[in-house]
Amino acid sequence: MKRPKIKITLVDQLGDHGCHHGHKIGDTFDYDTDRGKLCPMAMHVAFPYIDILRYGGTLPTGSSGDIRFCCPDVDVINVFRLELVEEE
Repeated sequence: MKRPKIKITLVDQLGDHGCHHGHKIGDTFDYDTDRGKLCPMAMHVAFPYIDILRYGGTLPTGSSGDIRFCCPDVDVINVFRLELVEEE
């Protein structure tokens, strides 16, 4: 069974400071090919969610209707969206 692709997109920033890793709203990352480009702190938070999705689990969606997680840096608080990418 092939694991699904995961897309990670920076959709909002709630903190008062810019991202220390240089991420901007709209940046998109492919979990398989862009792992080294995503901030390690954000990746640390994302991994459990991604692991659940890749092995068939489901996650609750928020009020936005999608799956989101936040960067743990309290000065930055980047908000990322996770999406399963349907392969054609």
